[in-house]
Amino acid sequence: MEFVGIKSLIFYAFALLTVASAVLVVTVRNIVHAAFSLMITLFGVAGLYVFLQADFLAATQVIVYVGGILVLILFGVMMTSGRLQMRIQIERGQLILGGLVALLILLLLLGVISNTPQWEGIKDDGATLEPTTRTIGEMIMQGEFLLPFEVVSILLLVALIGAALISRKEVRDEE
Repeated sequence: MEFVGIKSLIFYAFALLTVASAVLVVTVRNIVHAAFSLMITLFGVAGLYVFLQADFLAATQVIVYVGGILVLILFGVMMTSGRLQMRIQIERGQLILGGLVALLILLLLLGVISNTPQWEGIKDDGATLEPTTRTIGEMIMQGEFLLPFEVVSILLLVALIGAALISRKEVRDEE
């Protein structure tokens, strides 16, 4: 039996953590626990991006999804959890149909993965690639994407100023 390196063990630990927490997201009944399980899942995906040497995607995953969207979800849940008393009932037919659809998608993904010729003969030689952040930064700041990048930044600034003005007008109207 071949010795499994520490790198492989850490990868499998991240993969197991990601899958286990994703299962918890959809099976736990408490929505706050599901949101925290989603946070662990998103961190696990970021860790898998690091193993793929996609450092920009890993940082974006943590900043945008964990730092922004998940915090928004948690605030929304915590602010409305005391006011909403909804009971969600899941019927057996829904569980069976959902399980069948999930199984079909899993089989389809496994079929695609096993039939992809690039997977054959791949070995980890330990070579490190150049960080993707440098390439992306050079493309944005020195390449053909500089003008669209600046236009989007100005557009977002105008939208932010407009949102602040609209919210201030509504505050003045209430007084």
